[in-house]
Amino acid sequence: MNIEVADKPLRWGELDMNLFGLETDWYGEKMAKPATFGMAVDRDYFWFVGGHQEPASMHPDARPGEFQAELWKYDVAEFFLLDPTTGKYLEFNLAPNGAWWSAMFTAPRVRENEEDVPFPDVATYADLAPGGSWMAAAAIPLKHLRSMLNFGDASKMNMTFILNSPDQKFLTASKLNDAGGEPDFHLPEKFKDVTFYH
Repeated sequence: MNIEVADKPLRWGELDMNLFGLETDWYGEKMAKPATFGMAVDRDYFWFVGGHQEPASMHPDARPGEFQAELWKYDVAEFFLLDPTTGKYLEFNLAPNGAWWSAMFTAPRVRENEEDVPFPDVATYADLAPGGSWMAAAAIPLKHLRSMLNFGDASKMNMTFILNSPDQKFLTASKLNDAGGEPDFHLPEKFKDVTFYH
């Protein structure tokens, strides 16, 4: 997974970073419009950006910038970050309006805490266009990612989307479905190595 290294602090509204497109869903079916994502680090934050040029279906309780469980039942951009030392991983969900959710897992689908424990000091941003397209971003402190997940050159990640709810389409940057079957993003052994680039 490519993570851009920014030479100066990044700011929402002035983000100048590369975006990548996901054009097919879990089953290889072409999307009418690709979903786009990007990841970058500046001195203090890991930035995660996701967007789609289609109207989104959002959790009815999702509020901009607020923590909200079960966002994955609706449209979201997601990333998964694997700790290379402990094998734990973080799942982070970002709704089109900037609502977010996170959880730590000790093994596939085994939560570290059954109760919700929000990742600390997350800031989110969103832009919903009148025509329905959307772009959202999360800025997550690097100090927490490093201390809680040993984030660095040895990390592994995946970037995913759930779109078109309630007739959900599942998109993944890492190829997870070699054996076919139902969509399952909780396959940390198939996450990709991170590559930091300028």
